[in-house]
Amino acid sequence: MVVLFYFLNSILWILAWLPLEVLYVISYFLYFLVYYVVRYRLKVVRKNLKNSFPEMTDKERLRIEKDYYLHFADLFFETVKLMHISDAEIKKRMHFTNPELLYKICQNNSVVVMLGHYGNWEWIPSIFIDAKGFVAGELYRPLNNKYFDGFFLKLRQRFGTFNIPKNDALRAVVNFKREKKNFALGFIADQTPSRSNLHYWTNFLNQDTPFLNGPERIAQKNGYAVIYFDVQKVKRGYYTCDLILLTDNAKDTKENEITDKYVELFEKTLRRNPAYWLWSHKRWKHKRSEVVEATKTNC
Repeated sequence: MVVLFYFLNSILWILAWLPLEVLYVISYFLYFLVYYVVRYRLKVVRKNLKNSFPEMTDKERLRIEKDYYLHFADLFFETVKLMHISDAEIKKRMHFTNPELLYKICQNNSVVVMLGHYGNWEWIPSIFIDAKGFVAGELYRPLNNKYFDGFFLKLRQRFGTFNIPKNDALRAVVNFKREKKNFALGFIADQTPSRSNLHYWTNFLNQDTPFLNGPERIAQKNGYAVIYFDVQKVKRGYYTCDLILLTDNAKDTKENEITDKYVELFEKTLRRNPAYWLWSHKRWKHKRSEVVEATKTNC
């Protein structure tokens, strides 16, 4: 495994020196392999699309499906490109329309950032290239393989952010408070919660869907501001992100108000151009009936 990792790492290191325009040519081959040969999670993608957009024709869903797999291949090479991409190029390709909103709030308070696996989330931390006076962190799910986990951690720290294992979020917040540091903490909050965290359910894409409300609880307990990152893919290799303030003090919000607003905004983001979400994720593998059954069993 060690030899394989260093072999693959060497190949990716070389590929990352190539211009993105060249990598996108290679991306077509990866797209063909993943979509037509391997058919990676194709049943999952089709089921998700059919249940999410029952009003669409089969032809319309097929177009989204193909666009998704090409974007999925592009995303792989865009992530690899982080090994060598310059600050100037990433700023040109990942444009934030109003980053000063985040910078200003973080001078006097901390911020919970909420976004989803939409567009290119691996480029989002580039917003912190010009950040001063506060620290920035993002939650992540550690990989089982320590070599590949270290590889992705290095990429994600490219712009000076802390990477915090998802189960250590509260500990990280406590440490920042103890050190009297204002911070911005990013939560990619659109994936399905674990079976033990199926507490909050709402309608999302025409389906009964569980969401993590941990980001809201952290913000409400400490009076943090909450900002939603609304990402758009402009064209291949270019994205924009609008920062939307949900609240400047979460203590002033009602229970589930922030999570409800996040779900509403994220669905709008997704419906604007559906192909750029992570459709291969088994988002609806849990059903509310599981919670009911578990409650009966515990009783």
